[in-house]
Amino acid sequence: MLIDSHINLGAPQFDGDREAVIERARAAGVGLMVEICDRLSSEPRARAIAQAHPDIWFTVGTHPHEAREDPQLSPERLIALAGHAKAVGIGETGLDFHYDLSPREVQIAVFRAHIAAARQTGLVLVVHARESDAVMADLLEEEHARGAFRLLMHCYTSGPDLLGRAAALGAWFSVSGIATFKNAEDVRAAVRAMPEDRIIVETDCPYLAPVPHRGRRNEPAHIGLVLAKLAEIRGWSPAEAEARTTDAFFDLFDRIPRP
Repeated sequence: MLIDSHINLGAPQFDGDREAVIERARAAGVGLMVEICDRLSSEPRARAIAQAHPDIWFTVGTHPHEAREDPQLSPERLIALAGHAKAVGIGETGLDFHYDLSPREVQIAVFRAHIAAARQTGLVLVVHARESDAVMADLLEEEHARGAFRLLMHCYTSGPDLLGRAAALGAWFSVSGIATFKNAEDVRAAVRAMPEDRIIVETDCPYLAPVPHRGRRNEPAHIGLVLAKLAEIRGWSPAEAEARTTDAFFDLFDRIPRP
């Protein structure tokens, strides 16, 4: 079974053909998808997509770009929303020091609220990290010392130090279409270093379409191309890559029943 662990079907890029995109994914063999909430004001949309489809689940959270929308965000608010039966993760959250669309101190405060919610609910913390490796690693270690939580380093493109420190905390890692890009050897090196039993795959659609679709809108139906590249990088057969990533997904997202 193919699983897309990170989709953004609520994005306006899908407003014209959302249901057709979902059907194409199913036709391509995608059996499960996780819809990501990028801000709490869009949580009703993410929830509605998951409620309408038995093979789609969703997360609750605020992307670091949008942290300025809820600078006083409390863990309690996240926990309340995450009580829904189809909510399986807290995030996408984290730190993005490349664009700095939200002040860094606000990103950090909002990220800590998400960590507290993940710790209390036991749900997966879906982490975005960009050009923030040292701060991210220090913060994860500091918070983990206060109480363990499960985390997924989504669409991992950061360096080896953060990878090692996050892996030591038990993190899972997801591989995206970036691994297929010609000039992404640093990402492929990171994929080779990931713990073999804690790797999953994602499209992050509508973004990051894998080769040969690069530059066009991404869809969950393309997840097989990401999986094939992962198999090539790790030296796994296609069947082994599918089995390994499926097992890792259900080990992480254990609120989702395994078919």
